[in-house]
Amino acid sequence: MPEFPEMENYRRLLSKHIVNLPITGVTVNRDKSINVEQDIFIKSLIGARVVFVERRGKHLVFHLHDGRRLLLHLMLGGLLFFGTEEERPDRSTQVELAFGDRILYFMGLRLGYLHLLSVKETQAALAKLGPELLDKRMNDKHFAELLKGRRGALKSLLVNQQVFAGIGNCYADEIAYEAALLPSAPVQGLTPESIARLYSAVRKVLSEAADIGGYMELPFMAGDTVTGSYNDRCKVYDRGGETCERCGGTIVKAELSGRKVFYCPECQHDH
Repeated sequence: MPEFPEMENYRRLLSKHIVNLPITGVTVNRDKSINVEQDIFIKSLIGARVVFVERRGKHLVFHLHDGRRLLLHLMLGGLLFFGTEEERPDRSTQVELAFGDRILYFMGLRLGYLHLLSVKETQAALAKLGPELLDKRMNDKHFAELLKGRRGALKSLLVNQQVFAGIGNCYADEIAYEAALLPSAPVQGLTPESIARLYSAVRKVLSEAADIGGYMELPFMAGDTVTGSYNDRCKVYDRGGETCERCGGTIVKAELSGRKVFYCPECQHDH
């Protein structure tokens, strides 16, 4: 599932390529991917312009010129591609927005969605999300406060969208590794020093991953050499059985609260 870095990468690219361009065509191939009748969806978007692209957690919010919003959540397996019909990957598309001869393809939205909403509806849909960890208002003290009184495994906390917005399976494991903490480490047992390491790891991993395009499997457009560059940078995620580059131990793949988890049992600890 695309997480903070992938969606932030998409936000930056979309901001460069579609802002203020009129939508000249709309195709809906899967009615369940949208939230209104297809003809209403199409009529509402033809001629509309995206004036701003915002990211909130794992969501993207397309601000339209008339004040309405398009709320996107790619969920599991979703991705975006921007280009001509000839350039598009051989993937099924659920929604297509044309900007002249180039089209924004929404692919893999089996569980994901693109909803047309009012400002209030958008605010309500995002109301339960926790704070953004790279927000300018976030600091080490605020982060430590968010952990106070919390219990349970570290990974379960990191992926809880009501506590922190934007982290999923991959980056929870990468953050835990960077902080030298086990994904199963009890949050209530973290020391001030380990919390400081964790906050530093959050900022380092998320910012670096966003800057090099996350781990998406396909580029955003022809000539895009950034999207997906983090694939080869993961230290533990999807590296079960491989050698830990930090200590030489063997990376373990296990399950924690129904989620797959990757870690090094030699150099990651409970605190």
